[in-house]
Amino acid sequence: MYEFIKGNVEFVGPEYIVMENNGIGYQISTPNPFIYAGKMETMVTIYTYHYVREDVIALYGFETREEKRLFTKLLNVSGIGPKGALAILASGEVQQVVTAIENEDESFLIKFPGVGKKTARQMILDLKGKLQDIVPDFFPNLFNADQFSPTTTVDSSLDEAILALKALGYSEKEIKKITPELRKEQLSTDQYIKKALQRLLK
Repeated sequence: MYEFIKGNVEFVGPEYIVMENNGIGYQISTPNPFIYAGKMETMVTIYTYHYVREDVIALYGFETREEKRLFTKLLNVSGIGPKGALAILASGEVQQVVTAIENEDESFLIKFPGVGKKTARQMILDLKGKLQDIVPDFFPNLFNADQFSPTTTVDSSLDEAILALKALGYSEKEIKKITPELRKEQLSTDQYIKKALQRLLK
């Protein structure tokens, strides 16, 4: 229904952003909302997917058409809903996911929240050989070190990152294991999320 929305980012939270366009605020769930933290009040374009079911109507947004295309393909896998697809995309390592599917690497795929062996096998069965159109063009630089502001405290950035990880489905136990390591560094929220996801997927 909506191919994309162009507007100003008015709000960034752990699960979604709010984009204003012509006086209307659109609540858009994205894989990592905090990549837009450095773009507040800035005009951006988000490629959207309008999700409609009996009990929910929602907008999901992505930086590129390729990312959106991968999201829609993941939704076609039995056992993966929008939240699970967002959690997979939030890793920012799309090529790793595609490589795991092509190599039938279940041990990598089950590291994503909500993905068990059955779902991992289903991903391989449904998507293997069908993702080549995404990989060559999809190398987004999701995390920009310039987005870290000196006025942002490490604690608040890390707290926001932890909220985002919880929203993606990671448990308190999983997050606590990697938190001490994260506290050793001074990063922006989106950089904390990327680093955390890298550790969680090891």
